[in-house]
Amino acid sequence: MPTSAATPTEFILIRHGETDWNRELRFQGHVDIPLNDTGHEQARRLGLRLAGEVIDQLFSSDLMRAQQTAAPAAQQLALPIVTQAALREQHFGVVEGMKAEEIRQLHPRAWEQWLEFREDHAMPDGESPLQFHARIMAALGVLATAHAGQRLLVVTHGGVLDMVWRTARGLGLNGPRQSDIPNAGINRIRIADASRPAEIEIVDWADARHLADLPAQPNYDQSRHLKA
Repeated sequence: MPTSAATPTEFILIRHGETDWNRELRFQGHVDIPLNDTGHEQARRLGLRLAGEVIDQLFSSDLMRAQQTAAPAAQQLALPIVTQAALREQHFGVVEGMKAEEIRQLHPRAWEQWLEFREDHAMPDGESPLQFHARIMAALGVLATAHAGQRLLVVTHGGVLDMVWRTARGLGLNGPRQSDIPNAGINRIRIADASRPAEIEIVDWADARHLADLPAQPNYDQSRHLKA
């Protein structure tokens, strides 16, 4: 008997709204930072933008900035927020809360190694891109398996979206970030087969039209640190 075709799962992926640490270009990681006023306005507009969408379930990282971003959409869609620690940002260990210059001064060797953007390098007590990627792909696989044929709204973090982009584009994990990932932007992907969560189709990316007249977003450009 022939097997039936896999049922795709659609994801609307959202990076959380702005925080003061985003504005200050600090490494946030797992530190539980709330949204600032701009972030709350971004979240409000996101909720209005998604109000007419057909969405089956809403998932969020368990960190406050993601849950606060998800809250207006949850209200508009009349959906509960299901939190998952697996959707957290990459863990940066002892350098969380620091700016680049502070890391360079306090942890010079770790900073030099970070500038190589190797997939196997982790900040002290932190998580390497390889470990991070494995966690995120496993989390997406679980969601795709449990909710095949559904459309899921997932509010998470910039690093998570970077892992998704790299995987979909076949870029590997070495090197700096290459994709645009605005706070509270809308990113749409499809996983056709839950048994192969790394086979990701990007449907749309970095849609921030609902934020067009807000202040310019802070942008931490990793490539500016590349060694000559």
